[in-house]
Amino acid sequence: MNAPFLAERIPAPLLAQGPHGLLWWQWIALPLLLAAAVALGSLLGWATRRVLGHLAARTRTTWDDALLERVAAPLTAFWAIFLVTAFQPVLALHDAAAGVLQRTLRAATYLAIFWAGFRSVNVAFTILSEGPWTRASGQLAGLLPLGRKIAKVVLLALGVVAVLNELGFQVASLLAGLGIGGIALALAAQKTVENLFGSVAIGVDQPFRVGDFIKVEDVQGNVETIGMRSTRIRTLDRTLVTIPNGKLADLRTENFAVRDRIRLFVNLALPFNVSAAQMRQVIDGLEGTLKEHPRIHGDGVGVRFTGFDQSHLNVEVMAWFQTTDWNEFCAIRTEVLLRFMEIVERAGTSLALPMRTVQLVRGGAKKERGPDADAGPSRSGGADRDRTDDL
Repeated sequence: MNAPFLAERIPAPLLAQGPHGLLWWQWIALPLLLAAAVALGSLLGWATRRVLGHLAARTRTTWDDALLERVAAPLTAFWAIFLVTAFQPVLALHDAAAGVLQRTLRAATYLAIFWAGFRSVNVAFTILSEGPWTRASGQLAGLLPLGRKIAKVVLLALGVVAVLNELGFQVASLLAGLGIGGIALALAAQKTVENLFGSVAIGVDQPFRVGDFIKVEDVQGNVETIGMRSTRIRTLDRTLVTIPNGKLADLRTENFAVRDRIRLFVNLALPFNVSAAQMRQVIDGLEGTLKEHPRIHGDGVGVRFTGFDQSHLNVEVMAWFQTTDWNEFCAIRTEVLLRFMEIVERAGTSLALPMRTVQLVRGGAKKERGPDADAGPSRSGGADRDRTDDL
């Protein structure tokens, strides 16, 4: 007993030896010291944040305020560790117990350091995302979410290794074993590694971002998340489609969100009895309506009489509208198509009806023929036929 002052004032039963060579009063004092250190550490941490907060408020930047808020809990842990270290001699532990406590305090210090670093990662990457280099480079902005996740994984791995090393584990042997097992794991996790590199490729090339409306093969929807393994797409039916990044990086992706304008393409079918004067009136009216529209893109208007179809005369209409909002384009398209119908009606004509000729032959045979098919007698020896139009 190296603390005669305490020995004279501690009841005799607490001076008896307990487990692991410690006296009973030491077993009682140890958790009380930890609780007092945490309580006093919280108070000192609050005071430290107040002082640093006044200094941070004088600066023009906001990252220091955000960083101070994020490291509040690790700062309290630092103060608690410091207080336990400072008052450790009061416990009068024997050398073995004191060594264990010191290793535990060093491990807790490493844990608090990496905890603070882990919580600071979000602040650092938020600063990077708002920087001028990120705004000027879309590729860098796409890599930031992946970089944040990788930084957290690296910090977590380093923290675990440092803490285990201080607690007395043979980290070198553990790492050597992990290296040997890592080869087998890499062979078994080829798809996982492929998806990881696929996420890197997507981040660098940036064919799409979170929130973009894309089409991948037969899947259309908004990108919800781009993870390290897969990308999730919310379809128009509100279902969630998950595609591995390794496969997605090799697929043809169509991104609708990057359009600078949206195209209207319509084929108008007019009947064969339309005169040339009526056709010119319709074409001029369609072209004039498009050019007068306030959202039209002037270089993209085209109204052309393209030819004679089997059942109608075809007028091709193509125009670009200066909008990237699909809902706005749908409203514009509805308005424009209604005006097209009015133009056709004012020209004294109408839109052609689809036509199909069905020929019924006595004897059970049935044939479908187009409107330009031969109307002569059939080879069945003049069998009666009935022609009907399916409109």
